[in-house]
Amino acid sequence: MQKNEIYEAEITGMTNEGAGVCRIDGMAVFVPMTAVGDRLRVRIVKVLKNYAFGIIEELIQPADGRCEPDCPVFRQCGGCTYRHVTYETECQYKAQQVRDAFERIGGLSPEFEPILGGDARCGYRNKAQYPVAEQNGHLVCGFFAKHSHRVIPFTRCALQPELFGDVIEWLLPKLEAAGVTAYSEEQHTGELRHLYLRQGFHSGELMLCFVVRVSIQKKIEGIVQEIRKKFPMIVSITESLNPNRTNVILGKKLSVLAGKATITDTMCGNAVELSPLSFYQVNTAQAERLYAVGKSYAALTGSELLLDLYCGAGTIGLSMAREVRSLTGVEVIPEAVENARQNAAANGIGNAEFFCGDAGQIAKRLREQGTAPDVIVLDPPRKGCDQTTIEAAAGMQPQRIVMISCNPATAARDCKAFGELGYATERVRAVDLFPGTAHVECVVLMSRDKA
Repeated sequence: MQKNEIYEAEITGMTNEGAGVCRIDGMAVFVPMTAVGDRLRVRIVKVLKNYAFGIIEELIQPADGRCEPDCPVFRQCGGCTYRHVTYETECQYKAQQVRDAFERIGGLSPEFEPILGGDARCGYRNKAQYPVAEQNGHLVCGFFAKHSHRVIPFTRCALQPELFGDVIEWLLPKLEAAGVTAYSEEQHTGELRHLYLRQGFHSGELMLCFVVRVSIQKKIEGIVQEIRKKFPMIVSITESLNPNRTNVILGKKLSVLAGKATITDTMCGNAVELSPLSFYQVNTAQAERLYAVGKSYAALTGSELLLDLYCGAGTIGLSMAREVRSLTGVEVIPEAVENARQNAAANGIGNAEFFCGDAGQIAKRLREQGTAPDVIVLDPPRKGCDQTTIEAAAGMQPQRIVMISCNPATAARDCKAFGELGYATERVRAVDLFPGTAHVECVVLMSRDKA
């Protein structure tokens, strides 16, 4: 197989990143923006030892699940993966991705419950971080092209609420007229790096944060006052100073320019306070459903000691706190632990305590102290749980372990490890928090008494 050769093939599967897979002369070829069932002519663009990459040269017979993309920059922007297929087809791909992970990586055969899809494929995100650039002498913002930091100018992303586009389109020419310059990654010059918007799904409160290399407070004093009159739902305007050469978006220093430092919202009936730095699921409606599945798997009766590892700001554990005897949360980020304590106090939850530290080390210490939780909830990062956490959690011998994971592959790997320590993976449910993209979450129930 050589670069630029053209072959006829049929797409028979999808990768976790959303590329179609076909086989040509026994070799796997990955082709983006295809659908299972597509018959096409594929142009080879890169050949490696065991697989190759291709692009669509000609679509001979489209798959049944194909549709016309509803976004004009879909093929350039790196944000979405599945706008060329129907949402029903997208959910089928994601459900299969979760099933494949547990069967192939974990070697497990749990009950796979139907995927929980979202009610909205558009406008569901409560947060957007728009990179800012200068193009043709003007300030633009949008999203990065795939595998690059080249900004695709676009203010009407289908994933964001219409209000976000309204704010950005009003704001950009005002900033340009005020002499604000765009940050350049190559030169490490300029001022404005990102425009950050976050809105409370239930409260409607809107936050605007200017992420800058150097402060622009004096340049935008008039704009700050004007935008609050134009958009009265903006209750928090801040500036995040990030002077470093880094891909990390937010800096450590935050200044309030107008209004409050935070916005409020509600998650699973609990009031939460959000700063620009707070972790918060970007799809509130689906996150509430995700946590509800976790709560149902926990099968709480009111008498349990619940241990919430990787608890973040406590949203999962606090959603269950009123149905347990006591809640213990563990999180490594100090600011998140403080947020969790504040959220518990603000909602009158007095049976919760939170510890700051590595999940595995704290769990090991709690085990040595004789802590014996009835249920453990795990919400690990994409890399999954470390072995110390797995061994400490299993060593406490809870009746049930509920895992909420943003990475089915590492979830399956970790469930296999729990299986070797006496825990059977009973049920798995995929939950789509990010329609249009390749990401999918899953909830897993592991039980000791069924092992």
